[in-house]
Amino acid sequence: MAEPVKVPDNGAGEHARGLFLVLEGGEGVGKTTQWTRLADTLRAVGHDVVAVREPGGTAAGDAIRALLLDPASELAPESEALLFAASRAQLVRDVVIPALGRGAVVLVDRFLLSTYAYQGAGRGLAESSLRAVNTLATQGVAPDLTLLLSVPAEVAQARLEVRGPADRMEQEDASFHQRVREAFDAALAADWQAAHPEIGPVMAIDADRPVDVVTVRCLEALVAQWPVRFASAATAALSAL
Repeated sequence: MAEPVKVPDNGAGEHARGLFLVLEGGEGVGKTTQWTRLADTLRAVGHDVVAVREPGGTAAGDAIRALLLDPASELAPESEALLFAASRAQLVRDVVIPALGRGAVVLVDRFLLSTYAYQGAGRGLAESSLRAVNTLATQGVAPDLTLLLSVPAEVAQARLEVRGPADRMEQEDASFHQRVREAFDAALAADWQAAHPEIGPVMAIDADRPVDVVTVRCLEALVAQWPVRFASAATAALSAL
């Protein structure tokens, strides 16, 4: 097993250490919208935010993303999982570790939990195999907090229908997406999280609300964990409602 990488000390003390935050959820939950809004809100009150998405976030990752999401791509489940891991490895080495080292807030749209949900539960690949390859990809770097957004399945489907052409993952059948939702739900259990330290803590966010309200709920989750660091951002978001 690869040794975890030690994120460099930025010399500013514990209160200013980097934070690794992830937004997760199935298709149509509004995850990417909240990822963008959270990054904008935190930057507006002075935070150094590095916002990237998976797969992607680097030149290599963006090329892999195009392949993975292209409806014309015909990929075996194993190939799909390895491509996601390859993109993640480049992102962690080139972006995540350096940003955390300088004390930034790293905000990622999807990370390892999506692999367990989509390639594990969705595709049926063994979790032990996914864990092994992603131990190499992540170098032991785990999120400080994952916000898991959810909406009823019918709401998610309605959103997808008005969003435009579906990508390769969105085009999967209803049973695939049901398995993915169930895997995400399972990740909220304390015993599941204890058995998966590589995922870090996972917190549920009810995203079946107006966009502004969901943003505030996400910020409130951050304030609950790091009140001094994020209180001003939550206050700014509330005043904008």
